[in-house]
Amino acid sequence: MSTTQKKQDFGDNPIEVRESEHYQEEYIEGFVDKWDELIDWESRAKSEGDFFIDVLRERGVKSVLDVATGTGFHSVRLLEAGFEVVSCDGSPEMLAKAFENGRERGHILRTCQVDWRWLNRDIHCHYDAVICLGNSFTHLFSEHDRRKALAEFYATLKHDGVLILDQRNYDAMLDVGYSSQHTYYYCGDDVSVYPEHVDEGLARFRYQFPDNSVYHLNMFPLRKDYTRQLMHEVGFQQIETYGDFQETYKEADPDFFIHIAEKNYEEDK
Repeated sequence: MSTTQKKQDFGDNPIEVRESEHYQEEYIEGFVDKWDELIDWESRAKSEGDFFIDVLRERGVKSVLDVATGTGFHSVRLLEAGFEVVSCDGSPEMLAKAFENGRERGHILRTCQVDWRWLNRDIHCHYDAVICLGNSFTHLFSEHDRRKALAEFYATLKHDGVLILDQRNYDAMLDVGYSSQHTYYYCGDDVSVYPEHVDEGLARFRYQFPDNSVYHLNMFPLRKDYTRQLMHEVGFQQIETYGDFQETYKEADPDFFIHIAEKNYEEDK
């Protein structure tokens, strides 16, 4: 049996790689196997506390569709908090790792490989909540793809459902420069994460692990207000945005923004 590891392939000019589908070439097995070193489940659980659990419980949520489960961190946490969860991802490698992580913790994840742009082709139920976490939405490089994905999320929600979507603070990255304490999201020790290149159409991140292995991800640098505008235009009625789990923040301070978008229709008074 061959022991040759598949390598990431960005071609001759990596900063020209700006396609929504390319993430499947980026999340190779070797990178996925190290992903949990990056987020550190125990440290991340402590840093974010019960933020997402509380947001969902406050809204009476019972069923959750985790559309970017990654290695399963939030799916497992929500299952253990008593929610019904279906776990999706576009990367088969990520989905396999999530299933393995769930099983190690005594859970059998209900998994489905999906492309968000055609989510309802594979997902036929409606949910109280859709979560899209881990900066995953920024894998979409085309505005058409972003609108289509948000419309699919909207259609998958029940009439009073809620979408929770996060993103890196690309505004600060573009306008001020990159700075991160890795306090909340990437909690792993001795893991180096930073953008090698940033322009208005690409943020190319470099990930180096303790064994000196290096991987990259190409992401679209979404601005906060643009993301909120797209959500409104798709139909979400009310959107709250938190900075690193806080309601009030200085724009350049948070590593991540978290958008909580309500589908519930409110008539004009």
